[in-house]
Amino acid sequence: MRRTLPLTLILSLLLAGLLSACSTGSVIPAHSGPRIVAAESFLADIAQNIAGDHLQIDTLIPVGSDPHAYELTPRDAAKLADADLLLINGAGFESWLIPSLDTLPGTVTVVEVSHGVPFSASRPGDPHFWLDPISVIQYANNIRDAFIAFDPQNAADYEENARRYTLSLQDLDTWVHQQVESIPVQDRLLLTNHESLGYYADRYGFTVIGTILESQSTGSAPSAEHLVQLVELIRSSHARAIFLETGANPNLAQTLSDETGIRVITDLQTHSVTPADGVAPTYLKMIEWNTLMIVKALKK
Repeated sequence: MRRTLPLTLILSLLLAGLLSACSTGSVIPAHSGPRIVAAESFLADIAQNIAGDHLQIDTLIPVGSDPHAYELTPRDAAKLADADLLLINGAGFESWLIPSLDTLPGTVTVVEVSHGVPFSASRPGDPHFWLDPISVIQYANNIRDAFIAFDPQNAADYEENARRYTLSLQDLDTWVHQQVESIPVQDRLLLTNHESLGYYADRYGFTVIGTILESQSTGSAPSAEHLVQLVELIRSSHARAIFLETGANPNLAQTLSDETGIRVITDLQTHSVTPADGVAPTYLKMIEWNTLMIVKALKK
């Protein structure tokens, strides 16, 4: 990823003119002033909490779209070229974006907000760190540091916003633990569409017993042998539900349900927030919603 830079180098690469442009302390109208673009909507929400009123965060991938299968449009390419900061999850998640990063103007600084979050030894290469709210504390710190480098005159506000958001993440973590306590330990089994809930499972004491797609991406298809194995696994484990993210094709899950009687939960929000009037318009609400759906499906 040619233009993705460690956060410690961002300050030296920013132009003085850009720094002065975002030191006014006012909300920046769309299409004027500095352009901060986040690849995913959940990242945009996290970043906006850190930015407060000083910066406006734009989203590259539309709300509700699958980041795994996303294809850049000409309009997206123009938005990227016009950006001052581009926030990406990193860790290989946006593989579709890598070719475009090599063609960006030298004025665009790319920040991997997951920088410093380690892969789990049991989940090498899994970039879905954000589904563990405690890992998102590092996201918030990285975004804070990027904004301070970009706009040092408002550093104190970015520090305070990140501190407050960290407290919200910690409160959310406590709440999720409390909710999960209502599920019997033997029923804390997750069968998912693809390998996405691993870090959530590790944090809150679930076991991921299998996935329909044998991949950390939705752009794959299972073999017939794998589906037969899943049927046997569901029957032997007595798993109570299959969990699909919103927008996932439910056909294979429904086939497994028809064969075994397992419930299919189709509306987890794992890769995108919802519109403002939806069930999960923020990152915090996204984790809350997923937890409520999982607990409802698995508790006695």
